[in-house]
Amino acid sequence: MKRVLVISAAVIALCSYSAIPGDKTVPSVTMKTLDGGKINSSEFKNDGKPMVIDFWATWCAPCKKELDNIAEVYSTWQKETGVKVIAISIDDARSSGRVASTVTAKGWDFEVYIDENSDFKRALGVTNPPSTFLIDGKGHIVYEHTGYAEGDEEELYDKIKELTK
Repeated sequence: MKRVLVISAAVIALCSYSAIPGDKTVPSVTMKTLDGGKINSSEFKNDGKPMVIDFWATWCAPCKKELDNIAEVYSTWQKETGVKVIAISIDDARSSGRVASTVTAKGWDFEVYIDENSDFKRALGVTNPPSTFLIDGKGHIVYEHTGYAEGDEEELYDKIKELTK
């Protein structure tokens, strides 16, 4: 029993430690590009400027609304902060064929990749889309948000601006 308590305390301590903002980094996971190629998340770079990684799916209406609203202001965000948005589709093999046509129809001007096997999703602990992660210029996750309500992108942008001060 004592051993279980010690192990439990160690696990809690480790979990608490990894929850420190800026301590968690983007894991290295291979995904598909829209043209069928492969990319590893370790290749996500933005010259020391912030990045947003947003998990979405073609069947998720709030996801598409969030990305539509970000797309409307993305060029302004880029000019003012240099931020890069990367949208990660969690559509599986049955629905991933709709990702490219959705992106084209929406006119989204950010990088989009497909996490068909949910490896990246699992590695970051995403349970439901949309899930948004803000990464600082050193590759640390400094903000996480799940779900979407109208205006959430404004809060995200405030967090991005804080990183670029």
